[in-house]
Amino acid sequence: MGEKVVAGAFDLADRRLYRRKLQQCLVGLERLLDEKRFDRPRNLMGLEIELNLTDSDGLPRMMNEEVLKRIASQDFQTELAQFNIEVNIAPHRLSGRVFDRLAEELRTGLGYADRMASELGARIVMVGILPTLEAQDLVSANLSTDDRFILLNEQVLAMRGEDITLDIQGVEHLVYTSASIAPEAACTSTQMHLQVTPGRFAAVWNAAQALAGPQVAAGANSPFLFGRELWRETRPMLFQQATDTRPQELKAQGVRPLTWFGERWIDSVTDLFAENVRYFPALLPICDDEDPVRVLDAGRVPQLRELTLHNGTVYRWNRPVYQVVDGVPHLRVENRVMPAGPTVADVLANAAFYYGLVRALAEAPRPVWQRMPFGVAAANFEAACRYGINATLRWPRGRGGTPAEVPAVDLIRDELLPLAAAGLDGWGVDPADRDHYLGIIEQRCRRRTNGAEWQSAVFHRMLERGLDRRAALAAMTQRYREHMDGGEPAHTWPVG
Repeated sequence: MGEKVVAGAFDLADRRLYRRKLQQCLVGLERLLDEKRFDRPRNLMGLEIELNLTDSDGLPRMMNEEVLKRIASQDFQTELAQFNIEVNIAPHRLSGRVFDRLAEELRTGLGYADRMASELGARIVMVGILPTLEAQDLVSANLSTDDRFILLNEQVLAMRGEDITLDIQGVEHLVYTSASIAPEAACTSTQMHLQVTPGRFAAVWNAAQALAGPQVAAGANSPFLFGRELWRETRPMLFQQATDTRPQELKAQGVRPLTWFGERWIDSVTDLFAENVRYFPALLPICDDEDPVRVLDAGRVPQLRELTLHNGTVYRWNRPVYQVVDGVPHLRVENRVMPAGPTVADVLANAAFYYGLVRALAEAPRPVWQRMPFGVAAANFEAACRYGINATLRWPRGRGGTPAEVPAVDLIRDELLPLAAAGLDGWGVDPADRDHYLGIIEQRCRRRTNGAEWQSAVFHRMLERGLDRRAALAAMTQRYREHMDGGEPAHTWPVG
């Protein structure tokens, strides 16, 4: 949630007014769509990467304000906890050597930020969940001091009415109770944006939902939390539970969680914003003076601030984004399923796979979402989170197109990578970039390894050498950071 808000109390009238404003925003959005006011297609993509701060031993450092002051760049921003920061990459056109250009920008920017952090005794680690985090690190006292995080914590707990419980059964079982949303801060992701026209939005969003499972299977990088080995990509389940405003009784009634995969394919972007308004009470009922209808009647473009703020507190794995830039509105799909890291090369391989495949699936003459029930896409996402690159997924096969079980590595290597390559060709991406970055995904599948598999293998190797769990995780994290700095993709990292 990137909106700037000011802490304060809400009275009983605030939510009623906010609900009315949300309805006005929906009317304004529908008028903008009817009047075809949105920006023309420009094939723009953007990246945001959440990062961890550690000390030389790989343990979390609670000093993001000091590090950000030393970095002194608007590209780097605060995040939920004091060991988190985020880097935002300016939008790029999807064409030519875009991924190599992004690689140079990221290596330069992250290298500079790491040097600045090191002057304060901190290092930057790009990983889905920092393996050395312990329960005492994720408490309210370690949240960042931004008003929006303070408010978010207060409102989630007030709506829930009790402590937050984490209960994740994976390789091992974790049960933990938290008096704040601080465990959410363990989740550090790569967020990929794609600007789309209203007419293409539904196809792109549906395609992104369908490919979420294969994405995570290929790029899982979050196998540990609080010293326990859980899912290969633990981050989505942790995020859902850490932001859950529902007590047990509302869960039993089937009330939807704030962190939500969704429940159906869509026909229009308005489906998603309307679901947000219909299903989710406001966490931050902060009203703006703007009347969207009057703004439109005057020939101008409304900001729809209530709608965008509310949208920022519903954590879809593929989120709709409305934004006005230079007086012109545009729409984006924000893909949020991928963890950060392990390296710049891995991040951009994940990006190449996503941007190529989402185009190919969105433009397919017989779309995958017409051949696969939505529940299968949701089940694929969960299976990929649990088992990572060793997951078995269901995908439409043969003439009939009925979803059948297939190992994720076979599906990705034999069917999805050729589609991703065709999609990148459609964007006009240079073949050298296409082959290099998709080749990283192919090698992960051939070797059945990615960041999560490497972390697990090295951790167990350290245990075999006689280290206790805490020391093994710290030693593994130190080796991870060294390889991350080296820049070679994770499937090439030695385990021994």
